[in-house]
Amino acid sequence: MKFRPKVSEVLTAYLKQKKEPPWTSYFVKYSSVVNDQFGKSHFNWKVNSSNYHVLRTGCFPYMKYHCTKRPEQDLTLDDALFGAIKFINLGIPTFMYGIAATMLITHKEAVHFPEGAIYIYFLLKEHTGAQY
Repeated sequence: MKFRPKVSEVLTAYLKQKKEPPWTSYFVKYSSVVNDQFGKSHFNWKVNSSNYHVLRTGCFPYMKYHCTKRPEQDLTLDDALFGAIKFINLGIPTFMYGIAATMLITHKEAVHFPEGAIYIYFLLKEHTGAQY
């Protein structure tokens, strides 16, 4: 059986692997993970002493994550608003983004686990630690 970690484990492992960068933005294939963050669009995510604001959307065949290190805030309203927007537009823009991403991705990196590694994908290679 193929190793498929929870997508939340990939998020935490990658942020730790990169030593808690100021920000990151990546794609992960639905087929590589178990989606335990279904329905979450904007939320706080703790990694050690850091907090990240995570913007997340499904864009088949990927899930897209944009993470920015910021103080914890109540993101309940933001999360509901982003979810409503995705519902109202039937997910068509995010689906188109996923199709475009398959042609625009230029870099991939392995996220390591004791059971093996999975790949995450980037439009451009990130410079670890860069502020922007």
